[in-house]
Amino acid sequence: METETHVHPGTEKITSGAHSPYWVDSVGPLAFLKLEEDLTTDVIIIGAGISGISIAYELINSGKKVVVIDDGFVGSGETGRTTAHLVNALDDRYYNLEKVHGKKKAKLLAESHRKAIDHVEEIIKLDRFDCDFKRLDGFLFLHPSDSDSSLDKELIATKEAGLDVEKVKKVPGLLNYRGAAIRFARQARFHPLKYLTALSNIILKKGGAIYTDTKAIKIDHTGVVTDKKRRIIADHVVVATNSPINNLVRMHLKQYAYRSYVIGTKVPKDSLPDVLWWDTGDFKENAQTPPYHYVRLQEFDATHDLLVIGGEDHPTGLAEASEKKEEDAYAYLEAWAQKHFGVKAENVIYKWSGQVLEPMDGIAFIGKNPGDHDNTYIVTGDSGNGMTHGVIAGMLISDLITGKHNNFEDLYDPGRFKLLKAGNKFFKELIGGLFNYFRYKPKTEEPDELRLIAKNEAKVVDIKGESKGVFRDEHDHLHIVGVECTHLKCIVKWNNDEKSWDCPCHGSRFSYEGKVLNGPASTDLPYRLITKTDSGMFFKDEKINVKR
Repeated sequence: METETHVHPGTEKITSGAHSPYWVDSVGPLAFLKLEEDLTTDVIIIGAGISGISIAYELINSGKKVVVIDDGFVGSGETGRTTAHLVNALDDRYYNLEKVHGKKKAKLLAESHRKAIDHVEEIIKLDRFDCDFKRLDGFLFLHPSDSDSSLDKELIATKEAGLDVEKVKKVPGLLNYRGAAIRFARQARFHPLKYLTALSNIILKKGGAIYTDTKAIKIDHTGVVTDKKRRIIADHVVVATNSPINNLVRMHLKQYAYRSYVIGTKVPKDSLPDVLWWDTGDFKENAQTPPYHYVRLQEFDATHDLLVIGGEDHPTGLAEASEKKEEDAYAYLEAWAQKHFGVKAENVIYKWSGQVLEPMDGIAFIGKNPGDHDNTYIVTGDSGNGMTHGVIAGMLISDLITGKHNNFEDLYDPGRFKLLKAGNKFFKELIGGLFNYFRYKPKTEEPDELRLIAKNEAKVVDIKGESKGVFRDEHDHLHIVGVECTHLKCIVKWNNDEKSWDCPCHGSRFSYEGKVLNGPASTDLPYRLITKTDSGMFFKDEKINVKR
């Protein structure tokens, strides 16, 4: 099996990028009917990832009438591009979270993620399905750029938060590391698409409805209008689209988007201990949000396991700020994997990337949409722990809709604003992002540069005084898009790894055909196809000859 078999340009509805992740590749896309009629329901949920499906599952069990729609397939967004760790060992260290939120809320955070893991286990046992769920230990070890005191501070903070942790002198299965680590007990992992498939079938069996390839083009407190002008009227509206597409500005000033990269490499079965591994992150790369490595095993076939390794994060659309190219991230991961696990590059059979939304204060935003009607809810700011946050969203938003008390409502309230306490990190990320946006803003090339664009590459080109993004596909056709993001008009940048146009400001992403892959943008980029057989290009009724 070669790596190239998992690269599928043009399949954005199957997964939001050119690379097909193992989770999607191993079970196939989960598609349902496209909505073709008007509906009335108790709850409409936009987004069929871990959050949307978890919310629908909880609500259908509480007796609510539920409809879920997604513009792709179930799990075709960021859920299908995760590495599926189920953990209460959070990306944002507990000693940092304690500083911002206090010890009481840090303890609540730990409790919420512990309950999420327990709840996944309970659901699997109750509904009797298999999704490769397994309880196991996780090990947090030092990155070379981090100080020894970090582990001691985290050990104290995690114990105060009520976690089952201990300091150990050796990390099982890890090569070329001789330092201490923190062992987190009772973590877990699973196959996210198998899990969503089981929950989706339960939702349908109990009278819920799921519609795929159905895009919401208008969302308000009364419901949704789809791209086919179908109307869904609902008492409650939940936007679970990773980045909320119904909130134009407010939420996007409180979080920022990162790309994270993953490789999957074959290793002999049972050659490594079945645990989770995380390093503490590269403080030289970004001291505010250190990009870290995260690793797990997954059953693969009769003779091999799949070692799934993630990391090399950078702000979306700003890989140049790290002096790296998006497509080079996999080579860095391979080198790291070779050092710590002895794997060989030729055994890497999967490569993909995903998007992470980092909230300004390290806690996800789950609850009522700020400034909106009380019946409208959002889920966003996964902070690298999207699987447990999605399950938490299922329980929390279900309780809000059904009027039940939930201890975590205030903790995850999207209306909170911890600027004074989280401001140092927030402003450094915000100002740094703005600086890098202008520093690396694409330079517009002259029209003659079109002939210099190689196949499967793109440039921003000036066409009759207008900047256009031009991608040349393997058939020599030109795909031309407008370069202003349809969210707030920032200039998009070409991602040569996922073959997408990415917005450095708020993380919106578009396919080379201008189709929205990630919010907050909800409208496609202007698009035109120029085939190889065309004698020229037409824009605004003006003909521009292209040198071939």
